Amino acid sequence: MSTSWRPGKRVVIAGGGPGAISTALALISHGFDVRVYERQQECRPIGGAVLLSVPVLCVLRSYGIGVDTIGAFTVTHFYNSKGKERVELPFNENIEQNTGIPGWHYGVLRSSIYRKMLDQLPKDVIYTGHEFQSFTEKDGQVHVNFANGESVIADILVGADGIRSAVSRQVWGDPKLFHVGIRLYLAWCDQFDGIPANQGIIHHSSNVQASFFPMKHEGKPGFEWWVVEPSYEGKPVPKDVQGHVTKLLSEFAEPMPMFAEKTNFSTNVFRWEVYNRPSMKKWSKGRVVCLGDAVHPVSPYAAYGMGMAIEDGYYLARSLSQVDNLTDQQAVTAAFERFEAERVEYVNHNMEFARYIGYMFHSTPWPLTWIRDLILDYTPFLSVFLKRGYLENSEKETMNLTELFVR
Repeated sequence: MSTSWRPGKRVVIAGGGPGAISTALALISHGFDVRVYERQQECRPIGGAVLLSVPVLCVLRSYGIGVDTIGAFTVTHFYNSKGKERVELPFNENIEQNTGIPGWHYGVLRSSIYRKMLDQLPKDVIYTGHEFQSFTEKDGQVHVNFANGESVIADILVGADGIRSAVSRQVWGDPKLFHVGIRLYLAWCDQFDGIPANQGIIHHSSNVQASFFPMKHEGKPGFEWWVVEPSYEGKPVPKDVQGHVTKLLSEFAEPMPMFAEKTNFSTNVFRWEVYNRPSMKKWSKGRVVCLGDAVHPVSPYAAYGMGMAIEDGYYLARSLSQVDNLTDQQAVTAAFERFEAERVEYVNHNMEFARYIGYMFHSTPWPLTWIRDLILDYTPFLSVFLKRGYLENSEKETMNLTELFVR
């Protein structure tokens, strides 16, 4: 254990995903001693491409990660399956000017951005092969135990160990995970001709979504694309995934069907059954706080799971920066409450809104789907719905990050 480990500054983070690394980077920048414990033998991201929004990019920039080379901004369009545009998400010029980042969404491979985050972290902060087992609060400290028999004493414990978080389970019990009724196939491929630059399209048929966005991987342009279909817990996986996904894509307007033939299904396609948990009002107790999927797993309809975890780490560190000595339980509790006041309601709204959209597009029964699609095709309902349910809250949250503005 070569890192400095000063009483009053000691933070243990369980988990080694993007939320954990973001938390470590932010806490270190505020002068805390941090150790990240990952159960795997190496820290590595799970899954393919991801969309990062402007506030997430601002946070990453504050860690020393150059966002100019991450990718190009994307204009997001919602289409029906026949290629008729339903709505184009607008940009907020005020946010663009204040942050110095055009647009709203940027596509990137998880592995690319995760590696950039790891590169900013001191090498002696991460301890792999340490699966969290339990903790005990004693004498104003938290004793953290691992499955390999080792233990460590810290001032606070951060649970960033994913949707089946062992830290969260010890604090709050059974997370009551439930299947949200959708299955996601997330893929990426190299760039090919025939698609306008800076354009991302989200298509919907009666019960399937098929979408694509431009992205960059190690500076090389390409596309991330995905298909969302109805599912349920225990639903059999197609034996021929490529054939199944290709058939789903064939029901959509060009260029969507082209993505199947441009993609290596054996290496560049990832499948998820999507689970959520009931919204929580508290993410902390005593000397323990959780973040990311450990307390708010989110449907892909938010396009925000990795991004929210990265933001969580930044906000937690910002709140704790006002604490001089982490042995002061009253000060720690106040910091956790500040963190929760800034994040819980906002994140729960995004989680619940995304889940509702998933139900609307994948669980609406016939003939209500026909009525739904008429409304979406010929009224401004979807535009108003997305602006009020998603964009307004996200823009307001971004405007609270004034310390990250460039002007």
